[in-house]
This record gives sequence, C-alpha cells and structure tokens, in this order.
Amino acid sequence: AIIGTLVTLSIIALVLSLVKVEDVTLPPTVKYGMVFDAGSSHTSLFVYEWDSDKENNTGVVSQTLSCDVQGPGISSYANNPPKAGDSLRECLDTALKVVPAVKHRDVPAYLGATAGMRLLREQNSSAADQVLAEVAKTMRDYPVAFKGAQILTGEEEGAYGWITINYLLDSFTKFSPKAHTWLRPEAANIFGALDLGGASTQISFMPKDSAINHSEVSKFTLYGYNYNIYTHSYLCYGQNEMLKRLAKELIAESSPSTRVRHPCYPKGYSETVSLSSFRTSPCTDRSDPRLPLGDRDVTLEGRGNATGCLAALRELFNFSACGQSRDCTFDGVFQPPLRGQFIAFSAFYYNFKFLNLTEGQPLATAREAIEQLCTRTWEDLSSSYPKEDPKRLPTYCANANYILTLLLDAYKFNETSWKNIFFQMKAGSADVGWTLGYMLNLTNMIPAEAPARVKGHMPSLWAAAITFIILTLVLGLTALLL
Repeated sequence: AIIGTLVTLSIIALVLSLVKVEDVTLPPTVKYGMVFDAGSSHTSLFVYEWDSDKENNTGVVSQTLSCDVQGPGISSYANNPPKAGDSLRECLDTALKVVPAVKHRDVPAYLGATAGMRLLREQNSSAADQVLAEVAKTMRDYPVAFKGAQILTGEEEGAYGWITINYLLDSFTKFSPKAHTWLRPEAANIFGALDLGGASTQISFMPKDSAINHSEVSKFTLYGYNYNIYTHSYLCYGQNEMLKRLAKELIAESSPSTRVRHPCYPKGYSETVSLSSFRTSPCTDRSDPRLPLGDRDVTLEGRGNATGCLAALRELFNFSACGQSRDCTFDGVFQPPLRGQFIAFSAFYYNFKFLNLTEGQPLATAREAIEQLCTRTWEDLSSSYPKEDPKRLPTYCANANYILTLLLDAYKFNETSWKNIFFQMKAGSADVGWTLGYMLNLTNMIPAEAPARVKGHMPSLWAAAITFIILTLVLGLTALLL
C-alpha cells in the first residue's frame, strides 16, 4: 500500500511538472462616461468608452456617441427652467440605447455649462440656479451615476480643451504595443488650443517658462510630468455676442435713423432688430446715451463692404488699453509670446470650412477668400448655398473678418505663425472640445492604471513544491512504520 501511494504521488509530481502555467490576462471591462456640453447656442451630449485597463492600442478613450440636443442652449430657458431639463431627454434616451443595460448605473454623467450660463448668472443668478436645478432633476430620473451639473469658468473651459487636444494627439504619452507600456514621446509636441463659441473665446498654450505670469497660469501634472499652461477666456467675444455688439454699435452711431447700413452683411440682405434685444445680454445691456429710448425696430441693410466690415469689427476691441506692451492682447489682458502649433476648433473651424480654407494655406489666401465672400450679393449667396441655414449664411463675412482680427491683431499671430494654426474639429474619431478633458479629469483617468492581470507560478516552482510534499509524506510514513 505504501509503495502504491508513493508511485501515485510520483506520477502526480511528474504530470504537474510538465504542465506549463502561463500568465493569464483577464478580459478588459468596458466602461462608459457621458458629458453634456451646454453651450450658449446649443447643447451636445458625448458618450465615451474605455477598457478598464486603459491599454487598447487605438487610444485609451474612444467616442461612442455624439448627440445634438434639439433647441437652443439651456440659458435660453431662463423664463421656463423645466424646459431646460426636458430638452435633454431625447439624447439621454439615445445614449442609454448605446450603453449596455447592465452598465447604466455605473456610467458617470456630467453636465458642464459654459459662457451662456456664465452670462445668465451675471444677469440673473437665481434663474441660472433654477435652470441647473431642473437639468439635475432630469438627469437624476435616469439610471446613471449623475455626478452634477455646474457652470465652468472660462479658464476651466480653455484648459480642458487643451487637455482634450493633446490627449487625442498622443502629445502626453503614447502606448507602445512592442514594449506593452506607455512611453512619453521623445520630443513631446504640445499643441495650443483656440476655441471660439457663441458667447466666449479661449486661448490656451504652454509658454516658455521665463514668460509665465503666475497669476495667469493653470498647472497640471499629467503622466508624471508638470505642465504650466497659459489660458485666458474672453467673455462677450464669442461670435454670437460679437454680432450683437457690432449691430448695437452700428445703430448707436446712426441714431436716430431706423435704417442702418451694415458693412458685413451681403448687399441685398436686410434684417430687422428690436432695440429691446440688446437688453437680453450683459454684453450689450449697458447704458449708452447714443441709443434711442424705447423698443422700436431698426432695419440693418447689408452693404457687402469687406474693408468697412474689418474696420467696424476692430472698434469692438480696446487695443489702446495695452499701450506699448507687446505681451498684451486687448483690454489690458496679459499674454506671453505665442509658442508652438495650435488647433483651432468650434466656430474657428466651421467658418473656415465654409470658405474651403484648410491648414497650410498662406494668410494671403485666407484674406483673399474672405474679401471675395464679402463682395457677393445676397441673391448670389442664397442661390449658391440653398442648404445653408438662412440665418447663418449672411453672417459668414462678419465671422471670418472677426476671426482674422482676433487671431492677428489680438492674439498676435503673423504671416509666419499663421501656418502653425490647424483648423479641425476631430482628432481620430473623437470631437475636439473641452468635454473629454473634463471627463478625464473628473474620473481621475490620467495617468492610466495598470492592467488587471492574474500571474501564474513558473513550472519549476510547481515541481519543486510537489517534490517537497512527496518527500515529506515519505518521511512521515517511514516514521509511522518504524
């Protein structure tokens, strides 16, 4: 019996020593997150997904869904806050069809409101609070891990946009399939970010250390490296607020006439506005003795004058406040010298896309295209672009000239550095904007986590362990027999 037992144990030891136990990697768990971008003119929902080990070679985070909310931005519902919440339901329903049902309650959901709500808070803080409360109430009705609705500062909006761009373009770190690890690019190519919305515009970039004014800097530690970022947001300098301010100035200068020439609108186009419309935004609701009293209507008549348009737009900036300082944009705002390449997105991209302007083209080409656009009549434009929004079409001349003024006169780009601006709205399959950077920050997804692994023992260790057990048993049995 004893001999049989020993033979059996020997066979077991031999079999186990031949079994090769390998490393086993558990299949990654897919996670999801969603962020509402509640802008001044519209709201969009973005759904992202990532492997829990955050090591998929195609990029750590991928965009699964982009859904545009029907209707205006949530700040437009100041007089009817429940509608702000209801406006989100269609996109939320769509998102929950994309995310597996078993994952719903684990999905972190955020809403970030930008310049439109910043303006509403300045004008009527209680109305802004009610809008956010209704939005939160709606999102809590859904089986997601709602993390809150808040109004971002302009600097946060700019900084998160900067994080998104450089994250998507692998500027911070890049996954190496060969080394199966994350590597920092040898010559890290950090991009700047240029964002133009409806109510504000942001510029963010990494200046030289010697040029940093610490009161204007955001500091980040990403993947173990420190970044000092200059970022500034200009409220009331988004394209929609710019158009309102321009119209107000033209009307004020022509007062008390009710028919006013508009150099940026195409010839043959006219638009009637009420003086009361200028009192709906803090950007234009200022006591101006040049404006007539009352709520009468004024007709803006297009003249299609590119030179006059550019001159009128320059009047919206207070360049004289900078004096002789070179490190200044306008209104006395400090800005260090530009550095590196920039991604210009949102309205920067959409306006230049309409003009068929792409990166790499000289500045002279852009100027020529804009001048030709401004001289086209309304009849010509409306017949050439029948599918274009008739409310947006007449504004392209003003928007394009405004972009030139902002980039060249304010931010100090020139003939040479113009080539460092890339107008685009996507990086890979994801939209460029602040939402991805916002979610990455709030979910602590920078830096990446280590993958979940189950490590087996080496075969030689198993053989040694079994041999030790057999010898122990033999000695024990021998002792019993003796």
